[in-house]
Parts: sequence; C-alpha cells; structure tokens
Amino acid sequence: MRGSAAYEGRYAAAVAGYRVGPDYIEAHRVFVAVGTDDPEGRVLGFYSLVLAPPELDLLFVADEAQGRGIGRLLVAHMESEARAAGVDRVRVVSHLPAEDFYHRVGAVRTGTALAHPPAVPWDRPEFEFRISSE
Repeated sequence: MRGSAAYEGRYAAAVAGYRVGPDYIEAHRVFVAVGTDDPEGRVLGFYSLVLAPPELDLLFVADEAQGRGIGRLLVAHMESEARAAGVDRVRVVSHLPAEDFYHRVGAVRTGTALAHPPAVPWDRPEFEFRISSE
C-alpha cells in the first residue's frame, strides 16, 4: 500500500503509519484478491471492513492491477460481507484520488472529513455505501 502511486509525494504521509500485519488482521476483517494465474499468488488488492461502527477502513488495488475490475469486485465482496453481518450502511473516508472510483461503484457522498495534520493535512470526501437487504 505504501508503494502505491496514489500515495506518492504529498500523499505519502497518509499511509506512513499504517501497517497491515498480523496485529491489524487479527483486529479487523481483511480480505485479499490474489492472482489465480500468478504462480506466486501475489496480492492484487485488499480491503478491511470494520463493523463497529461500520467503515471501509482500507481498500487498495496494486498499481499494475488497476483497471481490471478488481476494485469493483472487492467492493461487491465488502457489500456482501456487510449484508451478512446485518450492516445497512458502510462509511468510507476517501483518499482524494479515489473519489471518482467510489462514485463509480455506487457510494453516495455524505460530507467531508476534516484534515488531521500532520499525517493528513487536507480535507477528504466522505462516502457511504447503502447496503441493500436483497
């Protein structure tokens, strides 16, 4: 995630403190997309769903895997997991470059998360996925 082009330059501070290791995975619901045609089984993307309060904490797709529908598949999986957990809304505080992606996958803009310097010195769009009961 820290190697993502979306977090280069001025955006690097936003993920500098994140570590998705055993402690994070034990505390959160983390799901990964791996390349089935890749003999090394490289991680192409992942997301983390927090249930209380419901929030999509992280969603990343590797730079080389973007544009292949993996982000859309991860969002669909997240919605399914949220539905199964009885959640009807999932909040997302978006990285600025990801704002259009969240619009395209059906998230609704609900407001603005204010800056938290020094790690995140800019305001960020806040979205919500409204989970249907199907």
